[in-house]
Amino acid sequence: MPQSYPRSPFVRALIATVFLAGFGCGLAAAEDVPLPRPRPPFWVEPKSFREAAGENFDTADVTAKPSDCRQRLDKIATIEPIPRLIGPGACGGRDMVQLNAVQLPGHARIEIRPASVLRCEMAETLAGWIQDEADPLLRKAGMALRSVATYDDFECRGRNRVLGAKLSEHGKGNAIDIRAFTLADGRSIGLTDMTVAKDLREGLRASACERFTTVLGPGSDGHHEGHIHLDIAERRQGYRICQWDVRELPPAEIASVLVPLPVPRPVIPDAPVKDGRKL
Repeated sequence: MPQSYPRSPFVRALIATVFLAGFGCGLAAAEDVPLPRPRPPFWVEPKSFREAAGENFDTADVTAKPSDCRQRLDKIATIEPIPRLIGPGACGGRDMVQLNAVQLPGHARIEIRPASVLRCEMAETLAGWIQDEADPLLRKAGMALRSVATYDDFECRGRNRVLGAKLSEHGKGNAIDIRAFTLADGRSIGLTDMTVAKDLREGLRASACERFTTVLGPGSDGHHEGHIHLDIAERRQGYRICQWDVRELPPAEIASVLVPLPVPRPVIPDAPVKDGRKL
């Protein structure tokens, strides 16, 4: 058994000092070593870029230089560029924009509410339709367009939100759903509203089917009874889909809308009674 020797208070204090100095140096050394930087919140492995934005996505195509489409769109709309939009899955793509408003000749501004995230080509097609067809049709009917009420734009999902269905054009930024037009006097014109003049809705339908490759509304598939879906999907041999029934109210409902009810008679208070007789 090793022999222990008594230690003076001085020796014990010296040992403690040396121990604490070494321990402190260790702490200082640990504090001097920088921790690794945290990854950005939306960090994506470079190898997954192609998978996340479609098989044709190439990171080399991502550039701060505006595309030809964006340069054209800047002249007719207010936008915020989104050079690339990644995933999840095959959703997203390059040259995306947030479309905030469409500029009309004379500097009138048509708001897009809420602002819509779309591929530049789709945003350009939509802005052109609003500027060249929708607004003139409304003006011809004596209405001044002020904003477009949208229902859906970019959303990573299957068609008609069916689980496992083929990727929707919405997931590519290639589609938008429109609910109504808001006018300068505050009125709202629903594109599927049967009380809105039929000739106006027929004009909007014809112009939309000419401009977009897919138009879905009432009578198409049961998923678009209350709004109009527009997209520019590419199909073989330029095939287009135009399924929007411009419906009318049944005669009985038209009568109830057009024929005003009679004005109710004013309430006449009872005459005062004295000695059992009305005065």
